[in-house]
Amino acid sequence: MANPSKILVTGGAGFIGGAVCRHLVSVEGRQVVNFDKLTYAACLASLAEIDHSNRYAFVRGDIGDRAAVRAALQTHQPDAIMHLAAETHVDRSIDSAAPFIQTNIVGTFALLEEVLAYWRGLPAERAHGFRFLHISTDEVYGSLGETGKFTETTPYDPRSPYSASKASADHLVSAWGHTYGLPVMISNSSNNYGPYHFPEKLIPLTILNALEGKPLPVYGDGGQVRDWLHVEDHARALWLVLTRGRPGRTYNVGGRAERTNLQVVRMICDLVDDAVPPLDSGPRRNLISFVADRPGHDRRYAIDSSRAESELGWRQQVDFATGLRGTVDWYLNRQDWWAPLRERYSGERLGLKGAG
Repeated sequence: MANPSKILVTGGAGFIGGAVCRHLVSVEGRQVVNFDKLTYAACLASLAEIDHSNRYAFVRGDIGDRAAVRAALQTHQPDAIMHLAAETHVDRSIDSAAPFIQTNIVGTFALLEEVLAYWRGLPAERAHGFRFLHISTDEVYGSLGETGKFTETTPYDPRSPYSASKASADHLVSAWGHTYGLPVMISNSSNNYGPYHFPEKLIPLTILNALEGKPLPVYGDGGQVRDWLHVEDHARALWLVLTRGRPGRTYNVGGRAERTNLQVVRMICDLVDDAVPPLDSGPRRNLISFVADRPGHDRRYAIDSSRAESELGWRQQVDFATGLRGTVDWYLNRQDWWAPLRERYSGERLGLKGAG
């Protein structure tokens, strides 16, 4: 069992990365180095609660910049890497795949090369306990039918530029483990939700549009099914993968909360209606509008978390109804956090360049 005291987190200013940094510092009492490029979706304000901790340090850098990665590794001497830096929004990958290829594939390669050299230079005892955890997505598995769940042995079948880039990164990480002996692990999770989520994704975008009385676009018929996982449950799972997982293994982490997109949007409408004054136009469900579907939209995702539960002792703690209510309340009370981000992205439709 690994017991890292200092962890370098790539992409720690992002949504999941921020939750991981907060968990590591505040709950696990570990030292964290947040290595982040600060692209459009990054937000250092998400880390305010740990920003002044003597266990937390921030380094601005690009995982594709090998010199910057090398300097961070040599300066901070981490015991483990948790690799979350990635371009993540499917719609944006449809409009422009290049940043996804550059960061998720080329960047992961550059990071692996520098981490391998660093690991090889560690004393034997530290090298034995070192871990590299790559955080990925269930989207690499493609689309499920009406039944069944993704397991760690499900064949890869990515359908979007985003999922193809993440699948490529997964394969690179696995290859560096098999070929060079780097002690790597991979996790694949279902859709995350919770506080500090950049408002381009379904749940935060719907909350803010519902609050402001704006249209609530639902792709296609809204029947696409996603399995929802609270980001803090995910952060707890990732700590267990890092410390209890076996090198060379993959661990799937899901929320046991399958819902159609339309069900989620309707739930948010009702929660916002209960929390704030009504609109002149009536219930916020009236704001729902069905729009052209995303090109190549996967129909259903669902994760089997049995391995994480049996091998790592992980258990989900936040059920979807409770977590969604808490998430809505958080956004209603944290305009100070999301208002500056709405200036970067106000909700315009993305991902239509692949239509035809």
